[in-house]
Amino acid sequence: MAEAKEGDVGNPESGKIVLHSFHSSSCSWRVRLALVLKGIPFELKTWNLSAGEHLSEEFKQISPLQMVPALEIDGDVLFDSVVILEYLEERFPEKPLLPSDLKKRAAVRGVVNIIASSIQPVQNLRVLQGIERLAGPEARLEWAQQCIASGFAALESMLAKTSRKYCFGDEITLADVLLIPQMNNATRYKVDLSPFPTLVRIRDGLFELEAVQNSAPDKQPDFIKL
Repeated sequence: MAEAKEGDVGNPESGKIVLHSFHSSSCSWRVRLALVLKGIPFELKTWNLSAGEHLSEEFKQISPLQMVPALEIDGDVLFDSVVILEYLEERFPEKPLLPSDLKKRAAVRGVVNIIASSIQPVQNLRVLQGIERLAGPEARLEWAQQCIASGFAALESMLAKTSRKYCFGDEITLADVLLIPQMNNATRYKVDLSPFPTLVRIRDGLFELEAVQNSAPDKQPDFIKL
């Protein structure tokens, strides 16, 4: 994954896909992983969220939300990681990440939505910074741990019934694509994972894959230990 060169970004004539990302953003990791799993070539443009680069006027011209990820593709810019993943699934149907069976597809989307709507947003950087301003650094960590553990309890119950090697059987789906970054968040925030053996087992199996290893935060060109 090469760094995007100046002049390439936003140029539909080049036919390049550009992912605007930050190494430790779990939402960015979702998209990086899906692109790698599907074998879709892309270039990376990184923005240091810790340094506030996403708040710059330059990035605002790309993403009015001033949040990563943003994906430049087919002459447009897509926002929101789940929207991007759904677009990639429809635009590049080869190596699908959603099951063909309608009920299984809905079940995968259920896991996706639990992570993307009920867990990650309430423990993301913006929320945690607000918690810290209001109640201090100890409350920030406690809040993150509580939000993640609560969501993981639901996932553990669900995936204990559907998983084998991965979340749904032995084929990787979007559920796995969202789970692995969220497991990384849990480790960052020192969540006790002992109550979630199914999630830990799935995580360990996913990390055997080269695609997961290569898309991980510490393998990104902008990686810095936070």
